[in-house]
Amino acid sequence: MIAAGEVVQRPASVVKELVENAVDAGADQITVVIADAGRTLIQVIDNGCGMSPDEAVLCFERHATSKLASAEDLQHICTFGFRGEALASIAAVAEVTLKTRREEDEVGCQVEFADSKHLATEEVSAPRGCNFAVRNLFYNVPARRKFLKSDNVEFKHIVEEFTRVALTRPEIGFTLVHNGKDVHVLKPAKSLKYRIQDLLGGSAVDNVVDISADTSVVKVSGYISSPESARKTPGMQFFFVNGRFFRSPYLHKAVMNAYENLIPDGATPAYFIYLTVDPQTIDVNIHPTKTEIKFSEDSVIFQVLYACIREAIGRNSFGAAIDFEAPVSDIPVISHNYEKYRPADLTPDTSFDPGYNPFEPDAPSRPAADYTKYIDRHEDYGRLFEEKAAPASSVIILQGKYILTPSKDGVLVVNIRRARERILYEKFIKSVEVNGHVSQSALFPVHVNVGSAHKLLFDEHEDMLRRLGFDISAFGNDTIVVNGVPEGFSCDSSKVEAMVADLVLILEDDSAGLAGIMEAAMAEKFARVGAAEGDNVTSAFEAQRLVDALFACQNPEFTPGGKKTMALLSSDEIEKKF
Repeated sequence: MIAAGEVVQRPASVVKELVENAVDAGADQITVVIADAGRTLIQVIDNGCGMSPDEAVLCFERHATSKLASAEDLQHICTFGFRGEALASIAAVAEVTLKTRREEDEVGCQVEFADSKHLATEEVSAPRGCNFAVRNLFYNVPARRKFLKSDNVEFKHIVEEFTRVALTRPEIGFTLVHNGKDVHVLKPAKSLKYRIQDLLGGSAVDNVVDISADTSVVKVSGYISSPESARKTPGMQFFFVNGRFFRSPYLHKAVMNAYENLIPDGATPAYFIYLTVDPQTIDVNIHPTKTEIKFSEDSVIFQVLYACIREAIGRNSFGAAIDFEAPVSDIPVISHNYEKYRPADLTPDTSFDPGYNPFEPDAPSRPAADYTKYIDRHEDYGRLFEEKAAPASSVIILQGKYILTPSKDGVLVVNIRRARERILYEKFIKSVEVNGHVSQSALFPVHVNVGSAHKLLFDEHEDMLRRLGFDISAFGNDTIVVNGVPEGFSCDSSKVEAMVADLVLILEDDSAGLAGIMEAAMAEKFARVGAAEGDNVTSAFEAQRLVDALFACQNPEFTPGGKKTMALLSSDEIEKKF
């Protein structure tokens, strides 16, 4: 009467099923022990109700479940599992040992399974509850074992599944151990907010507010972050319904609509949203992992969620505030011709040339840049320049976005951000080839809480990041310390935090493929981040240095993505303006 077909895809699948079973068994303390990211051992120990010897054998059979008593129970599912597929699927691809005892039994029993075969049952001394030990996962399916990712990637998935269950039951104590090291030791929490803090760090709850709504269709509770704390990094967005984690692009859109015009493009707020509905109004059996839910009244829930979040945002004054008590200065009357003839920039020019020598006024203010190599390679642009480069004093910075420098045939306009992208890309490619890149040290190391799952990404790619010039070290289980960044990146703490968010997005992209292609793709992404997060060009000297560095590149005309870095505004085009 139900759709089965459970498949163990990776170690995290085993962790999810066993931990959820422990919760359904009524445990208030659950311990997860992992060795070698689950390849060698996955052990889940709970103090739940336990099983009798007969049940301990029967639970490994297909379609065997103690969570449904009748077919009608399918309409009132309030447990994590109900199909009786998980243990059978696990026993088919691993060696499983179960020790269990019920409260009323004097002794427990031990059951052993491997390759879907029942090997042995014997009486043993055991505490109340269940102790599942899953060893040598995929030992009899070498093809599936071969396609497992690295230990850090697989353990990251385990942490994600552990986190999703722990967030649904703050009243339960959870422990996660990997290779003998405690990753999470969570005591029963006083409230959901404390559980979020214990799991994801204090920064996860620093700027959150509670939401609540109670209607005849759905009850909404949980927390949302303030608009200013929205980040590009995903991973802090959680939906739960009746105590079960699920994904919903549709309801995510309701959240994003509520934050419309309050957060920058590409950013996503953190949220922990708990929905409670009548079990008869949802279908949790439409996906093998049960992470997709079908609501009978999804449009109503969308509207309730949107209104609930908008109300919370307004209630906490997250919009821009206006001080009506502040004095208003007199506004001068301006001629109607002002816009037509006003200067392009009223800011005084504060640029200076550090190479200028007051005792040699006739000497050039800085060494002329050598464009010879570039001119030889690119005849089309070679005619733009005199034999000597324009002095820094003749370079103009326009709106902080463009550099204007005179040429033989007009004015060359350089896009600052795109120029940086090309420069950084070629530096990164060269650093990979020579196995090292110059790193500039931050004045004060910047601590960034990235969460235990994302911290594993930095462990996984530590060598590559070091070669590219990132000096990043671990600090605990969920924090990294940025000691240095590649030349061209900003060391400002706020920009370093934004950079880390971008790095997480890049590292999460599973760039499988040929080594050379993968490295070039990663270099392009890192260059784009560095170009966006770099310090502003504020002086003519800095602008000239940037232009010099651009023309020293192998291909200065285009970014790695193929966009133009420069354009020539010819003398004829300028003449036509007059």
